Amino acid sequence: MVKEDDGRIGVVAALVRSSFLVDAVYAASAREYGLTQQQGQLLCVLMGRSYGMGELGATLGLAKSSLTGLVDRTERNGLVRREPDPRDTRAVRVALTERGAGLVDEFYAETCKRIDDLAAGLSAAERDALAGLLGRVVLDNEVPVVFQEPDEGAAAGAR
Repeated sequence: MVKEDDGRIGVVAALVRSSFLVDAVYAASAREYGLTQQQGQLLCVLMGRSYGMGELGATLGLAKSSLTGLVDRTERNGLVRREPDPRDTRAVRVALTERGAGLVDEFYAETCKRIDDLAAGLSAAERDALAGLLGRVVLDNEVPVVFQEPDEGAAAGAR
């Protein structure tokens, strides 16, 4: 049973419900850019650099067959390309195409704005506290970097 008379919810419900909230905003943003949520995640991960299929699967938490299908569909849309891995001739790396880099820059900026707007009712101190606490939860649980800080994303896009 969830008790919400005083506007307070527990940590479990707060984390789960905020996860749903962020997911919904992320999915809506992706749809507006003609992407699935998974394609949006793939493009955001690739903003910083190319990835080998194995490390990409581990980062996104996808099985090999699911990742292959995701990369295939995104490649057919001209947003990513497979390229030979210079360290292993049997392996490939996945990288953004020029079109993919342009699209992800726009998608990323808009998605960051929308997610940032979710906390618009908080003071600067409350935002800092929220970021600090959630950051600790993420780091303590070794969550892979699937979405960069807004400043990091802009820097990666400038490279």
